[in-house]
Amino acid sequence: MNRLAIRSLVLVLAAAALLAAPAAPLRAQRQPPALPAGANYTAADGAFMQGMIGHHAQALTMSALVAERSTTPAMALLAERITVSQQDEIAIMRRWLVERQQTVPSVGAGHDAHAMHAMHGAAGATARAMPGMLTPAQIDSLVAARGTAFDRLFLRYMIQHHEGALTMVTDLLKTPGAARDPMVFQFVSDVDTDQRAEIRRMQALLTSLP
Repeated sequence: MNRLAIRSLVLVLAAAALLAAPAAPLRAQRQPPALPAGANYTAADGAFMQGMIGHHAQALTMSALVAERSTTPAMALLAERITVSQQDEIAIMRRWLVERQQTVPSVGAGHDAHAMHAMHGAAGATARAMPGMLTPAQIDSLVAARGTAFDRLFLRYMIQHHEGALTMVTDLLKTPGAARDPMVFQFVSDVDTDQRAEIRRMQALLTSLP
C-alpha cells in the first residue's frame, strides 16, 4: 500500500471515530463571552458600578432627611451607619471606574423633595429601571412625613431600596463572565453581606416602633 493510500485510510478512520463519539452535553459546550481585550472585567461590571453609584446616592439623600424628621435615637444611628458605608462604597466605585477610564456618573446632593426628584429624573429610564429606587410619589410621602410616621416610611422604603441593591448584585452574578475582576467580586460580596445585615436591623427596628 503506497503512502497516499495509507494517509487516505487514516483520514477515513478518524472521521468514522468522530461520528461514532457521543456529542458533548450542551452545557459543557457553552462558554461565557470573551472579556474585553486586555481587561478582566465586562461591560456588565461597568454598568453595575455606574448604576450602583446612583442607587447609593438616593440612599444618602434619604438618610439626610432623618435628622430633621425623626425623634428616634436608633433612627439617627441607622442613618449615620448607612451614610458612612455608602459614601465609602461610592468612593470605591468611582475609583474603579476612573482606573479603567470608564464614565463616572455625576450625582447631585440635596435633602429636600426638589433635590430627590431631580436625582430621580436625571438618570431617566436607567434610574427608574434600577430595582428598589423610590418613585416620585414615595419621595413626596417621605419628605412630608414627621415623627413616627416618617420612621415607618423611611424603614419600609430603605428596606425596599436595599432589596433592590441585592437584586442588582444577583443579576450581575448571573451575567456570564461578570464579576471576575477580584475587586468587583469582593465589592458585590460586601454589598450583599452588609445590606442583608442592615435589612435585618431595619426590620427589627420597624417592629419595635410604637
